[in-house]
Order: sequence, then C-alpha cells, then structure tokens
Amino acid sequence: MRSFIISLFALISAASGLAAQDIRIATVTRPPFSLQIDGKETGFSLDLWDELAGDLGETYEIVRVTEFREMLRLVQEGEVDAAVANISITAGRESVMDFTQPIFESGLQIMMHQDRSASMTVLSAILSSDLLVAVAFAFALLFVGGLLMWLLERKSQEYFDKPLKEAMFPSFWWALNLVVNGGFEERAPRTFLGRIFGVFLVVSSLFVVSVFVAKITSALTVDAIQNSVSSVHDLYDKRVGTIDGSTSSAFLQGQNLPFIGYPGLDELTAGFEVGELDAVVFDAPILAYYALRSGGEARLVGPVFLRENYGIALQTGSPLAERLNQSLLKLREDGTYSRIYADWFGNSVSR
Repeated sequence: MRSFIISLFALISAASGLAAQDIRIATVTRPPFSLQIDGKETGFSLDLWDELAGDLGETYEIVRVTEFREMLRLVQEGEVDAAVANISITAGRESVMDFTQPIFESGLQIMMHQDRSASMTVLSAILSSDLLVAVAFAFALLFVGGLLMWLLERKSQEYFDKPLKEAMFPSFWWALNLVVNGGFEERAPRTFLGRIFGVFLVVSSLFVVSVFVAKITSALTVDAIQNSVSSVHDLYDKRVGTIDGSTSSAFLQGQNLPFIGYPGLDELTAGFEVGELDAVVFDAPILAYYALRSGGEARLVGPVFLRENYGIALQTGSPLAERLNQSLLKLREDGTYSRIYADWFGNSVSR
C-alpha cells in the first residue's frame, strides 16, 4: 500500500511538471513579423501567437536566433515545439516538418533605391566630357567667326570699327546673337562676303544646336532605359541581393539570375544602404515595412509575384497542429486576427 501511494504521488508530480512545462517557440528578427521593441517581443506573428497561446491556455518561452535556417533546424530536431516568424509554406519544408493553416498571404517583390536619376542624368549629361568639349568647340567657333566678321565688316559699319583688342568681345557677342536670335537687324552684314558668311553661321548654328539637344536627349533616354525596372526580367544587369536559403533565393536560382546572398536581414539591408546592391528581392511585406521607414531612400517596384503563404512551423506529427488550427479559425471568426492585422498592416486583411 505504501509503495502504491508513493508511486501514485510520483506519477501525479510528473504529470503536474509536464503540464506546467512551457511551449518553446523559435523566432528570428523579421520586422514587422518578429522583432523586439524596448525589450518586448512583438510583431504580427508573435502577437498572433500570443493570442493563440492564450486561447489554448498555454504558456510559452521564446528562443530568438540570428539565422532563419537555425530557427527551422530547431524545429526539425525537436529542440523547440514551433517556429513563428515569416515562414513560407513550401513543398520542401512540408516534407520535413508540419505547418498550421496559413496565417498570412505574401509574395516576393523588388526593392530599389529611390529614383533620383532624372536630375542627376541631366547634370551628368551636361557635365559629360564629350558635351563639354563640344561646348568649348562651339564657343571657339563663335569667337573665330566673330573675328572673321570683324575683318570683313570693320570698314563698313561702326560696330566693328575697333582695334582687335577692343573688338574681341563685341565680335563674339555679335556671333552669339546671330546664332541664338538671328542677329541684330541694325547690325546686319553690309559687305557681300560678310552677308555670305552670316548666312553660313546661321545655317551651321541649326546643326550645332541640334547636336546639343540630341546629345542630352540621348543621354536621358539611355539612362532611363537602363534604370527602368518593372519585373524580375529587368534585373539581369543589376546587382541583386537576397537572403541565402530563402524562398526568394530559390526563385532567383530557378530564373538563373545572379545574386549576392546574405546570411540575414540586417546584413542584406546594410549592403543595400551602402550601395553594394542595385536591387533587393525578398518578401513583399518585409520590404514594404523597411521602405516605409527608410526616410525616402528605398522604393518598391513592380507587382508582388510568386504568391506564397506563411504558416507556423511544427515538428512532424505535432499534437499542437490541430489545436492551433482550430484556434486560428476561432481568432479569424471573432475578429482578433483582423485587429492584429490592422495594427501592423492597416485595415485590408490578408486572406
């Protein structure tokens, strides 16, 4: 009898200890799904998990890791019960772990630096060595042309009747006005050769002006084409970055699109900020969250592509799966999910 009582007490104690044990979840920093603000664990996915755990009457412990693949490894090897962040449900992952029903509809998108190319292109076109040489050459022609007109007209009209030293600028000014405005009517050439030369200057000026306009227009057009990105197919000549082991890296590999892989989001955004990258391809809501807080330094381009769903990752055969799915349905029906979604993304609820 005594042995039975001792065994029963030990069994009850063990059961009580098991019941009091926290659920362990792994996460990784992925604003706005998982992050720390003033030491508090928060984000859309973590706030949703907190409501799920409360509905199930479970306590939990958060294990925050630095790499996405480490978070998934902890689930696969049973070191944690679940992983909560922005975890895409893929066939490859489904083969080694279980997922809840989707908690968020997402996809991939492209992020680039804010477009300030228009003003910079005009400036670069104006300051290009070719154009500067052309401008200098045009000024030299005007100067020489003015002096030639001085030689032809100095004895026929008072405007040109000056010594060479004094006539340099007036002659240049006359040639410039002839090219830009058609000349001074009261100072029209009076000699035969002067008139022939004046007509030559006017006709040639049309060619010179056309060359300048074509040069700048060409520079703007070429730059606009080179910097125009509306889809992944426009990225093949760009420096593209993403996170190693992510669904976006798998997608880029499938497209045979070269990219620079980074171990984490902090390293990826740091590379983007210092100019190592022209574009980033990654999860649309994460890029949108970053761009909104970039102070106008980043922009999203093109539509969301490769639509995918996020879920909570669980060990294969986890008893939590059915309970969490039922709780998710409940939170959607009672408006809790919509409230959490609106807190982080506005009022348009993800399906």
